[in-house]
Amino acid sequence: MDATAHTSDESGHADDSDQATPRRRTGGRSARVRAQVLAAVGDLLMEGGYDALTVDTVAERAGVHRTTVYRRWRDVGGLLADVLDAASDDTWSPPDTGSLEEDLTSLNQEVYEALAGSGPSLTTALIAAGFRSAEAAGALARFWEDRYARCAVVVTRATARGELPGPVDARTLLVAATAPLYHELLLLRAAPDPDLPRRAAAGAAAAGRAGAFNTTR
Repeated sequence: MDATAHTSDESGHADDSDQATPRRRTGGRSARVRAQVLAAVGDLLMEGGYDALTVDTVAERAGVHRTTVYRRWRDVGGLLADVLDAASDDTWSPPDTGSLEEDLTSLNQEVYEALAGSGPSLTTALIAAGFRSAEAAGALARFWEDRYARCAVVVTRATARGELPGPVDARTLLVAATAPLYHELLLLRAAPDPDLPRRAAAGAAAAGRAGAFNTTR
């Protein structure tokens, strides 16, 4: 989400000639403006939380005219939603270690690093913003649905290898593996525990092997 250099007119503001272009347009100046604005949203959110966000502060940080932001994103909810939607515009896929427990541990490690890092966490800030903005909450739900759908292959592969007695409810197993991290680090605000990703993964994998997530019980 690094911002790129913006194109300015003689007044020092970004040209608004393509303000009405679709949000998903790729390439060209429209994509550069989107990158600048979304980077500004992320920076401001980590610096000051939801209350630090206004269309004007985002426009100023991004170096674009406020009218561009109003016309394209409308309000703070629209900005937050686009940050989350942009996070799904990637080619990320879950690891394939050859083991269910190791796959789950790798997934959990990514979550852990996003939540327990020493610096400000955009993930945490976006989750918090979801409680303040209905549009952000909807986009956050779409993001999680996308990630869990992509991760379902972890369970499919484990079933094919004979590690799990199928058929298995992949989403339920994945939620069971990742939920302890969100509970401990976000809800309880527990001290970071480097062993948590593996411990949570091992528990979910063991439950899966015992048939806890079977869809025919």
